[in-house]
Amino acid sequence: MPWNPELYNQFKNIRYQPFFDLMDLISDVDLRNCVDIGCGTGEQTRILAEKFDKANFLGIDPSPEMLAKHKDFESRNLQFKNSTIENFIASNAEQKWDLVFSNAALQWSDNHEVLFAQLISLLSDKGQFAVQMPVQNENLLNKILLNLAQESPFSDFLHNWRRESPMLSIDQYARILFENGLNKIQIIQKVYPIIADNPEKLFDFISGSALIPYMERLSGTEKERFTTEYKQRIQHEFNRFPAIYAFKRLLLYGTKAK
Repeated sequence: MPWNPELYNQFKNIRYQPFFDLMDLISDVDLRNCVDIGCGTGEQTRILAEKFDKANFLGIDPSPEMLAKHKDFESRNLQFKNSTIENFIASNAEQKWDLVFSNAALQWSDNHEVLFAQLISLLSDKGQFAVQMPVQNENLLNKILLNLAQESPFSDFLHNWRRESPMLSIDQYARILFENGLNKIQIIQKVYPIIADNPEKLFDFISGSALIPYMERLSGTEKERFTTEYKQRIQHEFNRFPAIYAFKRLLLYGTKAK
């Protein structure tokens, strides 16, 4: 997907708090070899590398646009690589990691039952697994977007394509973490409220993430009709402004049993 780092970073403060909450779950004990999956621009990975400065970090991301300035963040204990999650897993089957970290990235990958088991298998003894994802199937802006994509004429424009969220339930994630050998499991669903003065702010927020795959499938006039209708539905749903958007995120943590 053609990510736009500038648009994404317009809401940096809102997007960073879940990262800090996830980072606070991590212990620095026996932390040596760490990977940040879906590291984006790499700025958050640098924060991790600075806090846990005795460990080595690798940040991976499939987007060249996001990694364009990664050299600005590279350091003694931090390197970056352009790679998909699938290629990373395949090429690191024998390598073990003391921390597998991912902030707001795995919601873009399908089949979490298989994916999470594969990622946990990369952990060393006592390795830590720390993941944060937006709860797309419950968040209101995502629901409005999915419903719109399934209605005519937009379903015709999209050739009946839509992006169903791969997110599972809390019970399912708990089972996956437990059955793949994690203990000290913590699962936290938390609301990170966004206060919006107008519908445009909410539209801008989702334009830097969930809206992207729809925009790349639409032509110029189709995009205009789609975004106009989407903004109108946001206006209708939130009714009056300023409004609060209860943006839900899920934090998952566990350690590999020795």
